[in-house]
Amino acid sequence: MSPRKQGYFFVLVTMCIWGGFTLFARLNAQWHISAWDIAALRFAIALLILMPILIYKKDLAFLWSKHAVILALIGGVIYCLTVYTAFLYAPAAHAAIFLNGCIPICTAIAAYILFRQPFDKHTWVSLAIMITALALMSVLMLQGNASAFGMGDLLLFISAIWWGIFTVLLKQWKLSAWHSMASVAIWSAIIYLPIYALFLPKHFMEVSSVHLAIQGIFHGVFVVIIATLTYVAAIQRLGAFKTGSIVTLAPFIAAILAVPLLDESLSPSIVVGLVGMGIGALQPWRWFRQDSLAQKIQQQNKQD
Repeated sequence: MSPRKQGYFFVLVTMCIWGGFTLFARLNAQWHISAWDIAALRFAIALLILMPILIYKKDLAFLWSKHAVILALIGGVIYCLTVYTAFLYAPAAHAAIFLNGCIPICTAIAAYILFRQPFDKHTWVSLAIMITALALMSVLMLQGNASAFGMGDLLLFISAIWWGIFTVLLKQWKLSAWHSMASVAIWSAIIYLPIYALFLPKHFMEVSSVHLAIQGIFHGVFVVIIATLTYVAAIQRLGAFKTGSIVTLAPFIAAILAVPLLDESLSPSIVVGLVGMGIGALQPWRWFRQDSLAQKIQQQNKQD
C-alpha cells in the first residue's frame, strides 16, 4: 500500500472515531452517565494501558516536564469536563457548529494572543463566514420562537477555546505525538482521579455495566490512544491541512447520523449553521490552490 493510500486509511479511522465521539458523548445523556463518571473512565482506562508500556520502555522522563502537566490540565481535565457536560445539554448538530466548527478560529485567536501569530487571509475569510452563519442561524431560531443559544452551546464554545489553546501550546512546545498523548492521558488521571474519588458525585451504580464498558473502552482506548496515533500518521502522509480538512467533516456527518440514530432533529436554522461553519472550518477554496512551497518549486523549474 502506498503512503498516500495509507494516509487515507488513517484518515478514515480517525474520522470514524471522531464522528463516533459526538454520538457516544450524546449517548451519555440517554444512558445517564455523568460528565464526572465518563471523565474518570476515560482517564483511568488510558492510564492502565499506557503506564505499563511506558515503564516497559523506560520512557518516563518526559512526564516530569511542566509542559506535560499544563497540556494535561487544559487538553485533558478541563476540556473533557467541559465538553462532556456540554453534551448533556446540546445535541450533536450543535456540537458540530459550536465545538468543531469553532476550533479552527479559536486556535488562530489563541495563537495570536499567546504568541502574536498574525491571522492569514484565509482565517479572516473563515471568520467572516462563520460569524455570518451564526448571525443568520440566530435570526432564524428567534423567528421560530426558539432560544438562539443555550448552556450547552456556551459550554461547547468554551470547549473549543480550551482545545484551541491546547493545540497552540502543543505546536509551540513540539512534543512528539506519543509523548503528547501519553502526557495528557497520564497526568489527567493523576490529577483528576483522586479529586473524583474524594469529592465528586458518582453514579456508577445507577448505570448499566454494559453501557459503562462501551463508553469506557471507546473514550479510553479509541479516542485517547488510537485516534491520536492515526491522526498523526495521516498528517505524516497527507499533510496537516488536507488531513485536518477531511477529519473535520466527521462531526458534521455525525450530526446527520444523529437524526435517525439518536432521534435528534435538524431545523433549517441548524442546517444553515452546519453549512456555514463547515465551509469556514474546511476552507474549501484552498483545496485547489497550490501552497507557497509548490509555487516556488514550479517557478524555479520554469526558470531552469
